[in-house]
Amino acid sequence: MLAQQLESPAAAPVLVARGLTKVYRTGEVEVVALREVDLDVAPGEFIVLLGASGSGKSTLLNILGGLDVPTAGTLRFRDKTLSDAGEAELTAYRREHVGFVFQFYNLIPSLTVRENVALVTDIADDPMDIDEAVAMVGLAPRRDHFPAQLSGGEQQRVAIARAIVKRPDLLLCDEPTGALDVQTGRLVLEVIERVNREIGTTTLVITHNAAIAGMADRVLHLGDGRLVGSERNTRKVGPAELQW
Repeated sequence: MLAQQLESPAAAPVLVARGLTKVYRTGEVEVVALREVDLDVAPGEFIVLLGASGSGKSTLLNILGGLDVPTAGTLRFRDKTLSDAGEAELTAYRREHVGFVFQFYNLIPSLTVRENVALVTDIADDPMDIDEAVAMVGLAPRRDHFPAQLSGGEQQRVAIARAIVKRPDLLLCDEPTGALDVQTGRLVLEVIERVNREIGTTTLVITHNAAIAGMADRVLHLGDGRLVGSERNTRKVGPAELQW
């Protein structure tokens, strides 16, 4: 009985970044996109990253997702060090652990909703049922439609289903509502929030829309490549409550 009353220890971070720095060089010109960022991400956490264009949001997300490597600093995913990993290791990391959702949907026009989602299952160790993933984003009635027959919001939901069907540990979203109107954006955010809540997928969302921050467990502010602020929401709100 006593054991049940003891508080369980905090789960170890799924991502640990220390001193992440990224410098892009073109000839003699250097652009510092990220400057000594320290960050711990807890399992199941929902994080929103805010910042102006050029603040380093996408660079940070790309490094966390294994699409890029830092110029300096370290990054660990659980017990694996990614900051000095080779391309084969990064490819395996992305394939096995990360789902990406971008502003533009990148669907294959000649494939149906179901077929677009099914593509990812070929490289997944333990994928979800394809129809289950399609239903989770509210598109079961449209599963045999082609992208051209879908609205922008529906296409983005297909992209989310494609990202989650392989049961990723991390869902990384770069401006997922940037090309959508407010009402459609809310629908897409509801799907992302549902994935985080029901599956427990650790979720990071980049946005320039500060209103979306209300959905997060934690909000990170980036400026000039630095992490300039971090705050926790004492009360999270659902997409329907956001004041855009």
